[in-house]
This record gives sequence, structure tokens and C-alpha cells, in this order.
Amino acid sequence: MEKSKVYFTNMHATGEENLQQKLKRLIKTAGIDQIDFDNKYTAIKIHFGEPGNLAYLRPNYAKTVVDVVKELGGKPFLTDCNTLYVGGRKNALDHLDSAYVNGFSPFSTGCHVIIADGLKGTDEVLVPVDSGEYVKEAKIGHAIMDADVFITLSHFKGHELTGFGGALKNIGMGCGSRAGKMEMHSNGKPNVSSSLCIGCGICANNCAHDAITITDHKANIDHSKCVGCGRCIGVCPMDAVKAAWDESNDILNKKIAEYTWAVLNGRPNFHINLVIDVSPYCDCHSENDVPIVPDVGMFASFDPVALDVACADAVNRQPTISGSLLEKNGHEHHDHFIDVSPETDWKVAIEHAVKLNLGSKDYELITI
Repeated sequence: MEKSKVYFTNMHATGEENLQQKLKRLIKTAGIDQIDFDNKYTAIKIHFGEPGNLAYLRPNYAKTVVDVVKELGGKPFLTDCNTLYVGGRKNALDHLDSAYVNGFSPFSTGCHVIIADGLKGTDEVLVPVDSGEYVKEAKIGHAIMDADVFITLSHFKGHELTGFGGALKNIGMGCGSRAGKMEMHSNGKPNVSSSLCIGCGICANNCAHDAITITDHKANIDHSKCVGCGRCIGVCPMDAVKAAWDESNDILNKKIAEYTWAVLNGRPNFHINLVIDVSPYCDCHSENDVPIVPDVGMFASFDPVALDVACADAVNRQPTISGSLLEKNGHEHHDHFIDVSPETDWKVAIEHAVKLNLGSKDYELITI
């Protein structure tokens, strides 16, 4: 079988070509113009960064991708779905505020921001996963599934549950609605923190399955009726409803691969990873730590699996940054991501993605 092509360029710039121009040359060389963008709605999936985190990708990179899509005749929009956890991106209004605070506005990027799963994280499409072992119907943000073309622009960094966050994580977890994220993260149903609950009844009023009752001024969820839609999490004004967060990391990784299949199946897609500011943990944190390795560069491919493997290999070839968590943890596992988060194994998602025919582990690295 022919190896997948992954294109790479480093972070060196010259007076003749800055980093944005270099990114444009990279994705054009990688063949993004092979996609028919003519008058096509194009979702550019990105992580806008939790407020307080400074490791997320600068909006300048997004503008470069937007400009290329427009040049090729497409109608681009930047998108992400709401979070399962409580933070600055748990509903569309807060999410937009966070995106704007972090610099992602129509004025800075040249396109609009659309939160794909709607105001409260419940605007979703149920997508059958034909070969799914764990997921039979993926719950994907509606606007993402409405798009004709799908592009990822991912900050490649460490992750405490998946080893690293790259293209697969950005697609699979990132495109899940609130219920989708709960399905990936949880083996069980949500619960109510009685210490936070004020018995207002908003969750019960919004439950379509009569699974929530108010007793002694506290909400209770009947798990025999609950379907795990996550609507109660989104509407609770006290953030008292919590997901179970009890799925094993290996199964979580496999579910992410199956959600990725649901997003990509049947439409043109293209993927970009920037291996810079390689923080040990996800950009969902409201803080970021010292990068674990020096900046590596920019990668692009039509194959998200090969892309992630190439980036992981490149990071593992890098020296450790002094003072980082990687230096503190040492190199017992001879893999930077497992050394940072020993309870994870990023290869699980890769192997499952290959099994789903999402891509190949074998790649040809083409340096420009």
C-alpha cells in the first residue's frame, strides 16, 4: 500500500516569507486546491482556547487558511462545539465571547464563527457509525454536518486523557455535541451535586424523558429513564449537574476515532497540525504550562491518521525543555506523551482509526 503523504515545514521565516505565507505555501503544496471549494460551505474546525490559556493557536493562522479557502471559491466559517465541563465555552454565547476575547472575530480572521451544536449544546445530528464497536450513532454538531467541506486546524500538544491532542482529537471529541462528548467521556449517566443544587426545576422542565424530579428542593435523575442527552448540564444555572467522566482512556480513544469517522465519512476533508507551544495538557485548561519540547513546525495532509503519527514522531525526536513537566517526569517510557501522562496510550486511537479505514500509520514526510 502506498504511504500517505504528510507535508512539513519548520518555523524559520525570512524577509521574503513570513510564517503565514509559509503556511499558505505548505497547504497549497499539500494539495488543498484539489478540493472543489466552489461556493461550498467549508467548516474549519479549531479550538478557540479556554480563557486564561495562552497556548492556543493565534487567529492569524486561521486567517491564512480562511484566505486560501476564499481564494479557491469556498464559503469558510470557523467552528467548534460546546464543552461538557463548566468553563468559558459551555454554551454558544459564552463560547463566542471566549473566541472573541482570544482574537477570533470576523475582523481578525475574515470569516464568521459558528458554534456548531447551538446555544445549549443540543443542536446535533445523529450520524450512524457503520463499523462502530462502541458508538452506533455519533452525536455531531449540526453546523459541522451541514458543511460541504471539512478542514481541521489543530494545535498539536499533550493531553491528559488521550496522550496528545491532534487532528483525531480535534475532530472526534471537538465535533461532538454535549451529548456526544458525554458518550465519549462517560460510561454512565449524569448526576446532581446536592450541595450546588437549589431545586429551581429548570433541569426537570427541560428533560424530554421525565427523568428528573425535584424532592426536598433537590433534583434527582432517574438513570433508568435518562438517555444521556446532556441538556440538563447545559441549562443548570448553578452548574450542579455533572457528567460521570468514568470511561477508561483506551475506550475513550476508540470512541474518538469512531466519532472522527462519523464527521469525515463521505465528504472532502483536509488537515493541518501546528506543532508549536507543545503544552503538556489540553487547551481546554484555563492555564498552560511550560512547553515540553521546542517548536517543531507545521504539517498538512489529507490523511489525519498519518498526520498525527508524523507529528507524534517529530515531537518524540525533540529534546526536553528545561523546567517542563516532561523533564520533571523523566523518560521511563521513552515516549514524551506517555512520560507526561503515564495513564494514556495515544497509539490506541491510531490503531482503531486504521481499523476504521480513516487513514494509515505509514507516511512519507515531504519537507518544503
